[in-house]
Amino acid sequence: MNKRKLFSAIALLLCLSFNFQLTAQVNLSEKLPLDNKVKIGKLANGLTYYIRPNSKPEKKVELRLVVNAGSILEDNDQQGLAHFTEHMAFNGTKNFKKNELVNFLQSIGVDFGADLNAYTGFDETVYILPIPLSDPANFTKGLQILQDWAGGISFEGKQIDDERGIILEESRLGKGAEDRMFRKIYPKQYEGSRYAQRLPIGKDSLLKTFKHSAIKRFYADWYRPNLMAVMVVGDIDVTETEKLIKQYFGGLKNPANPRPRIAATVPARTKNDALVVTDKEATNFQIELNYSTAKTKPEITVEDYRRNSIIKSLFTSMLNQRMNELAQSGNPPFSFAGGNFGSYARGYEAFNAFAIPGPKGPDTALQAVLTELERVKKFGFTQGELERAKKQQLASIERSYNNRDKTESGVLVEEYIRNFLQQESIPGIEREFEYKNGLMPGVQLAEVNALANELKKNEKLFIAFQGPEKSNFTLPNKTQLIAAAESASTIPVKAYEEKAIAASLLKSVPTAGSLVKETKNEALDIIELSYSNGTKVIIKNTNFKQDEIILTGFKKGGTNAYGLTDKYSAAYATSAIQQMGIGEFNPVDLRKFLSGKTANANIGLNALSTRVSGNSSIKDMETMFQLMYLNFTQVRKDEALFKGWKDKIKSQVQFMMADPTSAFIDSVYKVMYGGNPLAPSAIPNATDFDQINLDRAIEIFKEQTNDANDYTFIMVGNIDLNTVKPLLATYIGGLPSKGKKGAFVDNGLRILPGQKDLIFYKGKEPKSFIFNIYSGDATYSEQAALHTEMLAEILNIKIIEELREKIGGIYGGGVNGSLNKYPFQGYTMVLQLPCGPENVEKLSIAATAEIEKIKQNGPEQKDLDKVKKSLLEKYAVNMKDNRYWSGLLQGIYFSENDPTRILNYKDIVTAVSIEDIKKAATTVFDSKNRINAVLFPEK
Repeated sequence: MNKRKLFSAIALLLCLSFNFQLTAQVNLSEKLPLDNKVKIGKLANGLTYYIRPNSKPEKKVELRLVVNAGSILEDNDQQGLAHFTEHMAFNGTKNFKKNELVNFLQSIGVDFGADLNAYTGFDETVYILPIPLSDPANFTKGLQILQDWAGGISFEGKQIDDERGIILEESRLGKGAEDRMFRKIYPKQYEGSRYAQRLPIGKDSLLKTFKHSAIKRFYADWYRPNLMAVMVVGDIDVTETEKLIKQYFGGLKNPANPRPRIAATVPARTKNDALVVTDKEATNFQIELNYSTAKTKPEITVEDYRRNSIIKSLFTSMLNQRMNELAQSGNPPFSFAGGNFGSYARGYEAFNAFAIPGPKGPDTALQAVLTELERVKKFGFTQGELERAKKQQLASIERSYNNRDKTESGVLVEEYIRNFLQQESIPGIEREFEYKNGLMPGVQLAEVNALANELKKNEKLFIAFQGPEKSNFTLPNKTQLIAAAESASTIPVKAYEEKAIAASLLKSVPTAGSLVKETKNEALDIIELSYSNGTKVIIKNTNFKQDEIILTGFKKGGTNAYGLTDKYSAAYATSAIQQMGIGEFNPVDLRKFLSGKTANANIGLNALSTRVSGNSSIKDMETMFQLMYLNFTQVRKDEALFKGWKDKIKSQVQFMMADPTSAFIDSVYKVMYGGNPLAPSAIPNATDFDQINLDRAIEIFKEQTNDANDYTFIMVGNIDLNTVKPLLATYIGGLPSKGKKGAFVDNGLRILPGQKDLIFYKGKEPKSFIFNIYSGDATYSEQAALHTEMLAEILNIKIIEELREKIGGIYGGGVNGSLNKYPFQGYTMVLQLPCGPENVEKLSIAATAEIEKIKQNGPEQKDLDKVKKSLLEKYAVNMKDNRYWSGLLQGIYFSENDPTRILNYKDIVTAVSIEDIKKAATTVFDSKNRINAVLFPEK
């Protein structure tokens, strides 16, 4: 036996021994432990608290107030008021008058909506408050805010009435074909249950007219300490935090005669049923199969964990792999399909399957899903499928375990929310790693296949079919859908057949290139390596994550180099090639090969460059490089897979213009570019895909990838230079090179100059959309780009204050845009305001007024300070993030940004003045080139 085989044998024996020991140590009847890193306690008033010290990110804490009460508890005169209560928490409390709370949080760097937020569900309301600890006093202020939300919301009459408009705008935002169809299907899915009658958004008619006493009653009944949890996860001291929680929340009192918090029930389905719903504005078909709902039990023992978190997960993973395999075939019966165990109802679970029909229509899609379910019922899965699914789960938990000390506080606190509300187990990543490694090898195929018995036992189905009113298909009716389900057991099926796949990605290892230069940038702590084929690699070694490697790369060029004849072949070259696979692997076989590996790499073409993106664990880094190498050198042509993908895409986009907003945006784009045939499509048209020439698409892709010269690659993560250098020499230094330099190409495409006012009428709902575009030429500098970014954020503060809070005319919306350097120097700013038709003029005037104020006088100092604080708080967090650093380095090497700005960012931001922002506003809102477009509903 040679040394390599000997070491492999020893490693295998050690691995087997390790798994045996773990299995022997795991007692299935053992109660699942609680992670000892989190302190869970309960105050005398019944309030539960979770405290977890965590230093990722540093100097920041995630606060949550979790209320075990949602829309399911509303009385008939309160429908929508659980959600309304959540809104009122931001409209005045005992210690913060209206606007004071949001103003304070913005002043310490917390963005409203992006950071500060909340949500209301059927069974719970959760308040999200991330607090920067750059000032330690922020922590107690944050706890004060949570205390106010828990027991001190003001509910002033004027504030309630003013908020009605904002809530109704949120409701309006969700209206459309999808919502109309959902509101017909959902009550049938949960028929006989309170869940069918209590959508969190409520009823518009009641939201307009409810009495103030109704919302105060909801708050008094359900916002009580014995239904609440306070969660503190971050860079804090446990002992001090526990004292503060007792201080701030110990005085909260429960009602003298509390209403019982009763869980809603969901009756089992007693018969097969179906519903067909169509809408003229629908953009796609969908079929959903819901099996009968059954009550679940919380995970208490290791055996529960084994069944729910391992066996059930393996079952759904393997089923969805089969569905993906069909969807990615050369003759796909549907565009997408899948299945899972879940439910809107807490404490209940059902198996659900869905399909998005493809070019063959809904009948074929439904039959294909039923066939796959029958195949699983009759034959189960194969041992090969099981082993791949096991490998994938073990690879996932291993990476989480390796990064356990670098897990973000926001991830941890989400686990604690589920533990409080749903009794989800939280044994901690160390114990989960132990359980999965110890239990996974012992999971037998028969156990996973036995889950199909659940479908056999509970075969009462509800089938929902929805989609456009008119199509090329004869749509099924209710009777036909039920008949298809009831006859499914007679479908002739064969057992799934495994197909052999290649044992390695590459047939031979590339000839390595030579390293010709190595330099170090001490200031940025990066290594620059140059290779003989003209490639350059930038390496930044970090400890932000213990097991994360981020790879990016680029070469200037891209699809702008191609004219009108090649427009669609170039635009869709990346998508088409990704659908056909690489080397000897089609996408399905490649996914199977990569089971158990944490590695991916892709190449994509955009207007200005060819881009490489990839990531991996440390141990799978070579696999990532091999995938990248194959993408560069071995494009795979498969006409059947290309046709299957093209037909699917065409079927998905054929009804897109039925959606009023999509049709509106598409029309605005056509006006923006004056019908220039080189302009990008806002909404793809089905006929676009018929203009793709596969051979030409492959040729274009190869033209952009067959010459490695002038490619720059960036690696960020936990990288050992001695380990990575041989891999870089082989898989990057070994790429073929012809010596051609990359260059930006300006194809002359511009937004047309001048002022245009456009009005469109489409849609049956009373919905409007203000869409204003400002554009033009402007001299680029990084400083001017920063000022433009800050201007947009200042305007968004004013839009929240004036258009949302004072006028009550919008729920969401705002300004975004940028100053561009390539392929020409210029700017684009976009204002988007979804609203009611009756408020279009009022909001347009108000938005213009805010822009003009800044043009004339500059921003208010307090608003500029808020944006500065927000940028600096984000910078402090992002500087410990691998992907952020990857982006910074791309800016230096692709856009030729000044590297010193990274280290001097704090001083640069701090120095920005009111006059700087005023100048930026004068530049980008000069009114010379402006499109004012408004969508109105059909007359």
